[in-house]
Amino acid sequence: MRKGYENNLWKGMAAGVVGGLVASWTMNQFQALWSKLAEGSERSHGAQSMQRGSPPQPSPAKNDEEQDDATERVASAISETVLDRELTKSEKEKAGAVVHYGFGTTTAAIYGAAAELAPGVTVCNGLAFGAAVWLVADEAIVPALGLSKPPTEYPLSIHVYSLSSHLVYGLTAEIVRRATRHVL
Repeated sequence: MRKGYENNLWKGMAAGVVGGLVASWTMNQFQALWSKLAEGSERSHGAQSMQRGSPPQPSPAKNDEEQDDATERVASAISETVLDRELTKSEKEKAGAVVHYGFGTTTAAIYGAAAELAPGVTVCNGLAFGAAVWLVADEAIVPALGLSKPPTEYPLSIHVYSLSSHLVYGLTAEIVRRATRHVL
């Protein structure tokens, strides 16, 4: 720890927010690149796997709800519960992006605060954080909430895609969090 650099949960959380925003964007860019390289493969089921960044659906015959990713399903559920109305496809995409960035930012804010209390959480430069988000969110919570099929119903390639995306997210969140925290 450098001289004058004290643990501060609020500063850690703020640094995590910045890291989470940048990491969520970077994750989307990584997924868009992966999509271009893997045209025609099945898309991810995960909580943070955006429709524009995920490999395209193999079958255009699926109905809209089956094509929605988890973020769009969450956005739809919120709209139907709070606003008592269904979202259009365009609204789902925009609201899904809000859910994606909200989740990525909130998760990284918690990570930033945790890094203040236990610097060991930053092990492997955020890769362990990204892997943990993937395991807990994509592989456990999303299926448990019925937002995707069970993980066993997806091919290994989807899990590799999703894990890779989250490793990019975790590494980026840590690099940006650390840089931001040093200036706060």
